[in-house]
Amino acid sequence: MTGVEDRVIVVTGAGGGLGREYALTLAREGASVVVNDLGGSRDGTGAGHNMADQVVDEIKEAGGRAVANYDSVAEPEGAANIIKTAVEEFGAVHGVVSNAGILRDGTFRKMTFENWDAVLKVHLYGGYNVIRAAWPHFREQSFGRVVVATSTSGLFGNFGQANYGAAKLGLVGLINTLAQEGAKYNIKTNAVAPIAATRMTQDVFGDEIQRKLAPEFVAPVVAHLCTDEITETAAVFVVGGGKVQRITLSQNPAVNFATPPTVEDVARRWAEIVNITSTEPAVLDIG
Repeated sequence: MTGVEDRVIVVTGAGGGLGREYALTLAREGASVVVNDLGGSRDGTGAGHNMADQVVDEIKEAGGRAVANYDSVAEPEGAANIIKTAVEEFGAVHGVVSNAGILRDGTFRKMTFENWDAVLKVHLYGGYNVIRAAWPHFREQSFGRVVVATSTSGLFGNFGQANYGAAKLGLVGLINTLAQEGAKYNIKTNAVAPIAATRMTQDVFGDEIQRKLAPEFVAPVVAHLCTDEITETAAVFVVGGGKVQRITLSQNPAVNFATPPTVEDVARRWAEIVNITSTEPAVLDIG
């Protein structure tokens, strides 16, 4: 088997924007797709079936295979039902694209706990819930592909998005650990930070930039990360506007102390510690 042909892929938040394009692309490439969408508004309120149903209709009209699911990823029970839909409809689940998300922007000073919690529940807990529900299937069949939607707001920061940025970078920490735990089961876990024009970004990007950033530039990368051929894991990609870039951590040469330093010792060598004119890929080394 090559590509995603005859694989079963769950795409959350697939009723519009990037998620819709992911689902359409995966279906065109031969995957059976679970199109999950709660059908709510951008801030997570409300619900409905129309968005997911329309994407499923598009896929079927083009000769593809798809089924709709309307559960919320924010609750473990909803996530379990999403995976149950895949198994009952198509007999298996081979991949998860964790894309569902909401926005409740505001400066940190004004951000309420309700808005902080709501965003983390959908993005971070939602990612955990769906991947956790699929994980036993991945282990049992010695195959799984996970793609989480991270964000440049988490990687680089973005004014007014402390909740969103924290949730999105939390997903990178999740896939880093899952890459280690899933290695012997042929489970690959990666992240994509999309830069694209959707209803989620209509207040972030200006009109001119919005026009240049079609979701169609991002979807092929996400689909490729779901294929059998992928060997990368724990990788993060920034994708949008025709550019695909891998983002990695880097480190400068270590400043070493033979004995526990004083505060003055650290201050004296601070210029060396913060110097990043020479860097290399970061590795965990405490030797």
